[in-house]
Amino acid sequence: MNERITQEIFEHLVKLAELELDPAEAEYLRKELNNQLGAIDQLQAIPLAEDIPLSLHGVSYREDESQKPRADVWKPFENIEGILSQVPELLDDYIIVPEIPHTTLD
Repeated sequence: MNERITQEIFEHLVKLAELELDPAEAEYLRKELNNQLGAIDQLQAIPLAEDIPLSLHGVSYREDESQKPRADVWKPFENIEGILSQVPELLDDYIIVPEIPHTTLD
């Protein structure tokens, strides 16, 4: 098995997520994550023609039956001040998020 998530990386991720896993659970989860990455690698290895549109999926698309997919264009919101006026606490137009208290689960 090609392990892209080494024991060291996995332990770092577990610490970041604040998970408590026994050794058997940890090894099972690390193995499954590596299996998922392997499946993604296999899917990426499938050769595809360059002319296949990105929006192609399992549902047939015919122009006489459906509208064309809209272009994905970023449009800024017009009333930023209105949205920010509803926020309890701001600092230089950044939303201040209260710290989430950490508790130990039994």
